[in-house]
Amino acid sequence: QVQLVESGGGLVQAGGSLRLSCAASRNSFNLNAVDWFRQAPGNQREWVASITSGGSTNYADSAKGRFTISRDNTKKTAYLQMNSLKPEDTAVYYCRSTAPNGLAYWGQGTQVTVSS
Repeated sequence: QVQLVESGGGLVQAGGSLRLSCAASRNSFNLNAVDWFRQAPGNQREWVASITSGGSTNYADSAKGRFTISRDNTKKTAYLQMNSLKPEDTAVYYCRSTAPNGLAYWGQGTQVTVSS
């Protein structure tokens, strides 16, 4: 089982930046795809970005051009760099790690609040 711990959330003004981290407990994380999701109050959880074990990335339209997903396998950590933040980016952000066999693990989430 892989345990994930997100960090880096906080309160930022519109136009600002934050970098979220998703730290894993096991080396097997390096074989896993990683996704970032977010959930705003009253909304369903939505996918934001993904990165494969090989480093290929994909983004939701809302994240393209502003967010960058990356990973450092030596640190067993994935990141979400968020720039030009908007109030509508306010949400709890979660990372998910999916093993090659399909097993998925979630972190506990980190709150991002963007003030206008």
